[in-house]
Amino acid sequence: MTWPGGGGERLPAWGRVMQQDPSSLEFTAVVADARAYKWRHAAPPPPPFARIYEAHAGMSLEEARVGTWAEFEKQMLPRIKAAGYDTIQLMAVKEHPYYGSFGYHVGSFFAPASRCGTAEELKSLVDAAHGHGLRVIMDLVHSHAVKNEVEGLSRYDGTLWQFFHDGPRGEHEAWDSRCFDYSKPAVLHFLLSNLRYWLEEFRFDGFRFDGVTSMLYRDHGLGKPFTSYDDYFSDNVDEEAVTYLGLAHLLIRQGAPGAISVAEDVSGFPGLGAPVGDGGLGFDYRLAMGVPDCWFKLAKDISDDDWSMHWLWHELTNHRPEERAISYVESHDQALVGGKSFIFEMIDAEMYGAMHAGSESLRVERGVALHKLARLATCAAADGGYLNFMGNEFGHPEWIDFPREGNGWSCAKARRQWSLRDDAALRFKALGDFDAALMALAGAAWDDAPPVLVKADDGDKILAFRRGSWLIALNFHPARSYEDYGLLVPPGSYRLVLSTDEARFGGWDRVAPAAPSSTTDSWLRLYLPARTGLVFQSGADF
Repeated sequence: MTWPGGGGERLPAWGRVMQQDPSSLEFTAVVADARAYKWRHAAPPPPPFARIYEAHAGMSLEEARVGTWAEFEKQMLPRIKAAGYDTIQLMAVKEHPYYGSFGYHVGSFFAPASRCGTAEELKSLVDAAHGHGLRVIMDLVHSHAVKNEVEGLSRYDGTLWQFFHDGPRGEHEAWDSRCFDYSKPAVLHFLLSNLRYWLEEFRFDGFRFDGVTSMLYRDHGLGKPFTSYDDYFSDNVDEEAVTYLGLAHLLIRQGAPGAISVAEDVSGFPGLGAPVGDGGLGFDYRLAMGVPDCWFKLAKDISDDDWSMHWLWHELTNHRPEERAISYVESHDQALVGGKSFIFEMIDAEMYGAMHAGSESLRVERGVALHKLARLATCAAADGGYLNFMGNEFGHPEWIDFPREGNGWSCAKARRQWSLRDDAALRFKALGDFDAALMALAGAAWDDAPPVLVKADDGDKILAFRRGSWLIALNFHPARSYEDYGLLVPPGSYRLVLSTDEARFGGWDRVAPAAPSSTTDSWLRLYLPARTGLVFQSGADF
């Protein structure tokens, strides 16, 4: 590229195929064979309750190396299907110069990450997923771009402001990246055509929009509590970004009516989930980002005896009634280097020597029990969908650390240890089996019926709620079990269908399957063991 007063090498902004030299790590744009991929399978329809499996192809292998699209298709799709999920949220799809960015510092917006294979192999992955009955959404980064100049859009024409804002507003200091100027028609064309490209060329079933809070506010929402509507309606709101998100959803709805969109927004921006025609931004779902914060604060900072069931219920259901939310205990964010997975936060070093089935560790017992309780409560109270990060369903230990100079460029913690999940002698298998049972129940039972609180008792540590014909009763007390505990519910018979305390899930089988229980004057009397969650189905006949 040349410009007045200078010039330099640049990868084409619309390049579809990049190759990285393994020695120099430099990228080269490639003119590739444009033969059309022959699609075999149609996408399944959107589910009434989305069960999303957040996954990263590169770190999906047990081997300490970068995995490929083809290996993910062969090895992971059957696992995800068997685990009971119906939607894959695929991370790090677009070409990014630095592998350790987790795919969030995009360089080439139209090229799949070449370190994972070819565009045809990525299309085959999506096609095969559809054949398994799985939908695939992309983790989309339109909130910012990598600062790299040769491998990115920065200083593409010799200026810093062709794609981005000029001056300080074009720099995202917290992310060390560049911020798009959504007021420019050429930038809108670039990003909107990028959406259409991935929907049409690769047949993705939608997007999880990353960094929506950063897009919505000129200060990126950093350090804001968002406790007042004054935070939403002020000069701080980036109206050009709001307009872009509305245009993006007009394009998605017209070009791919079955596609879904998920907003990563922590601010609770009004109208985020309202249709564009009603003045909203058009998202189908908002991530319930306060839920994992709640669980980790409970596990790390608050004694079990002081847990508030009212606060927990508030966080589990904290969204506008007209919005649908995707709830989760932990995503990739909670286990990045410097943090720990939810279960590792509770078990810590005993994860390495006391996770065998016969161990007698109180720390392990607590961690295993709360791992299941948290997932049951979160999934059952979710009013829209549920998300899990790859491997966390069975309590994957440690943290995620991508190869970098500080760890000797090791992939040892940028992988998933599936052998733990498959070993019947370890508690990891019991946790994975419970999650699969929970996903099967959620797929068959959860629908548009919202969760309705039955009881939240901070002293007893009991949280109970209904969802349509289902009753979920959870005892978070660390030591106290209750006999004939009364819950005021609609009259009828109630049959136990799932217990976190089943022996096959690493529990103690304290609640034996029995004949359906019936209400007496609308009171249902239950045995609720300590640190146990139970799911009942109500009905006249069983």
